Amino acid sequence: MSKGPAPRKRLARGFHLTGIFPPFIMKEVKKALFSRRWQEVREMLDIKFVREHLDDVKTMLKHRCNPLSLDDFEVLEKRRRAILGEVEGLKGERNAVSKTISQMKKNGEDAAKLVEDMRGVGDRITVLDEELRSVEARLKEILLNIPNMPKDDVPIGKDDTENPEIRRWGEPAKFPFAPKAHWDLGEDLDIFDFERAAKVSGARFTFYKGLGARLERACINFMMDLHARQGYTEMLAPYIVSRDSMIGTGQLPKFAEDMFKLEGLEQYLVPTAEVPATNYHREEILDGGKLPEHYTVYTASFRAEAGSAGRDTRGLIRQHQFNKVELIKFTQPENSWDELESMVRDAEEVLKLLNLPYRVVTLCTGDMGFTSAKTYDIEVWMPAQDRYREISSCSNCLDYQARRANVKFRRAPKEKPEFVHTLNGSGLAVGRTVAAIIENYQEADGSVLIPEALLPYMGGVKEIRRQP
Repeated sequence: MSKGPAPRKRLARGFHLTGIFPPFIMKEVKKALFSRRWQEVREMLDIKFVREHLDDVKTMLKHRCNPLSLDDFEVLEKRRRAILGEVEGLKGERNAVSKTISQMKKNGEDAAKLVEDMRGVGDRITVLDEELRSVEARLKEILLNIPNMPKDDVPIGKDDTENPEIRRWGEPAKFPFAPKAHWDLGEDLDIFDFERAAKVSGARFTFYKGLGARLERACINFMMDLHARQGYTEMLAPYIVSRDSMIGTGQLPKFAEDMFKLEGLEQYLVPTAEVPATNYHREEILDGGKLPEHYTVYTASFRAEAGSAGRDTRGLIRQHQFNKVELIKFTQPENSWDELESMVRDAEEVLKLLNLPYRVVTLCTGDMGFTSAKTYDIEVWMPAQDRYREISSCSNCLDYQARRANVKFRRAPKEKPEFVHTLNGSGLAVGRTVAAIIENYQEADGSVLIPEALLPYMGGVKEIRRQP
């Protein structure tokens, strides 16, 4: 696998620094120059796209129901280009005059006036460089808050009520009794304890007990085993990530209030395994011959759910802490749409094997995620609520995350690096899967049957009953 140092060496060759800096600091100087230049290139690409497609970007923001204004961008970008033009002119002038000064000194002529003039030019360049840093910092802040451009076939809509259904699988069971909600069943069976979890941690936490804990573990292991058979590499990822990682996948800066930040540190609890897994290849150049890379990743996930006040206050649907098995793909651009369709099928297979009715919808522009170019949601049937609820989102982010995280590939050893396309999907949200099993497999006497696919993971237990 080829990584960052290769382009660093090539870039450094373009600078003739040996005669300026002592050898013992040459390595660090080259590193600094590379980092600055590389970051500028990455930012310039984003700036160029927004500048050249400004009306399209504004339309996209409107369709996404995003209130971000780009008025400041236009002003700042014009000023940035003006500064660069002036600095280039001044540096050209300084270089030309420096040659003249050198020649005058060789000839024994007095060059004091020109030297003084160039000192003023240098001061002006310093002032402009400082202004440029400020302008670029403000531009970067705006750019980081611009979401991905949706694919042309994504339906325009304001919220989840306008998500078109693609297909359904399975028929919702018709119970000869009024089905109970999973939280009532779980408390009756003594497998969930929400009250003590609230005492220990606050609202939106759960203690899993006995066979409830075993069912949760069974679902995790079942999903990981299934996805491994589907060709994904298993991964257990860190639960804590850096600010750079959160920026790389698009959680920051826009969704800072929805994250749990470690006090006094630039680190966060992961909101999804997508963050550590996608950043696994951050700042790398991958071997194109080894793509696609497929990973199935388990983590606990932590979300502040700042915007969900009053929603799903009971049960397992919307928790501050929950388990999740994630699917991650790194692909060549021409293959990413096919990879999205196969990812959805891989996630669907979990529900088929568990015999849980579901449907697949396409998210409209007003409901799709910040980094996504197209998203399919898989929604599982919840009998007690008499409706389908989201259990998986599968998204193609194209090169949006790859640009932020600087993940590239080479098609051949000497070819120019290109940005990969990244995809992510839930395979599945484990707590919601447990909730769906409990509601769909409940019996009239309050017991819950275990899906056949999970029996090998349940230690011979075929049903959950209240223990005497």
